[in-house]
Amino acid sequence: MSTLPDGRFVDDAPYDPKESLNQIERRDLDAPNWVLIWRKFKQHKLGLISGIFLLLSYLMLPFAGFISPYTPNERMSEHLYAPPQSVRLWHDGKFVGPFVYSTKSEPDLQTFQWKIVPDTSRPMPLEFFCERGSYRLAGLIQTNIHLFCAPEGATVFLWGSDRLGRDMFSRILYGAQLSLTVGLIGITVSFLLGISFGSIAGYFGGKIDWVINRVIEILRSLPELPLWLALSAAVPSNWGPVSVFFIISIILGILDWPGLARSVRAKFLSLREEEYVRAAEMMGASSGRVIRKHLLPNFMSHLIASATLSIPSMILGETALSFLGLGLRAPAVSWGVMLNDAQNLANVEIYWWTAIPMLPIIVVVLAFNFLGDGLRDSLDPYQS
Repeated sequence: MSTLPDGRFVDDAPYDPKESLNQIERRDLDAPNWVLIWRKFKQHKLGLISGIFLLLSYLMLPFAGFISPYTPNERMSEHLYAPPQSVRLWHDGKFVGPFVYSTKSEPDLQTFQWKIVPDTSRPMPLEFFCERGSYRLAGLIQTNIHLFCAPEGATVFLWGSDRLGRDMFSRILYGAQLSLTVGLIGITVSFLLGISFGSIAGYFGGKIDWVINRVIEILRSLPELPLWLALSAAVPSNWGPVSVFFIISIILGILDWPGLARSVRAKFLSLREEEYVRAAEMMGASSGRVIRKHLLPNFMSHLIASATLSIPSMILGETALSFLGLGLRAPAVSWGVMLNDAQNLANVEIYWWTAIPMLPIIVVVLAFNFLGDGLRDSLDPYQS
């Protein structure tokens, strides 16, 4: 390899027209599997950006109370349906720093509605690392320190307020703690059931396979949404938000496992006849060890991709149930509970910011789908 005066590198080896440019190099064949997966995954730009976004979103969950300027159920009765406020830096041509204008409500004699009028004569700088409403950091440490707060006599509604005068931005951050974790719990339940029943049916076969298949077919024949509604309606109304949250997560997981179990069963039916499986059985390996050590690792790439594609359905399921009033209920805060307040279309037409909780749902679901596509393509590094 030689360097030209303009900085370009040129290979000194003679040109071979028969050499394949797509031929896999020796260092690629000797590289660990995770290196090949990461190298391929980096080429999927949407998947990489989505993965970084989701990682930051989940890392933010324990600090939602710190980032939020208000607590989720903190009410300001004088600012009902307040529109989103802008955080400004300049006032009358002078740099002031992050500040907001105080607002007041005045009647509009033409529309007979209250309108919010900002007082642009006096900027009110935001306060940082201030003490306001108390919350539990990461659910453990009681504190009242917030990243930023509105000064006395002003408000900071970045995404407006709802019908009770609660900050939409703060509630969306708090709602992410439930809406994003319900997918993780649900997918855990679904994977435990799907992998267990699918591996048993595919490895042993016979009557066990027949019984599990009939159960899968019965569950898959039931209409999904009415079954969700029926199971959610059976949850006692006097249960606390935490109990309802776990029950909803388990319900979503129980209804999602048949599809995964069928995929695992089909894969095991083909893998159990491989020579390395027969060799392990002849050496005295138990059925559990053969499944854990030999069969599941060959199927792990599909399981990882399936997990990232199944979590969005869990999130949408919780949102739909909470939107219909059959999932999480107030005072619990989730994106579905917030959208429950936006059922009145006439109300949304006037106060459009009450429908903002749709945006994080759309963004998160798309991010999971892009991440799943990237993982699915990269988990087979030799496909090209």
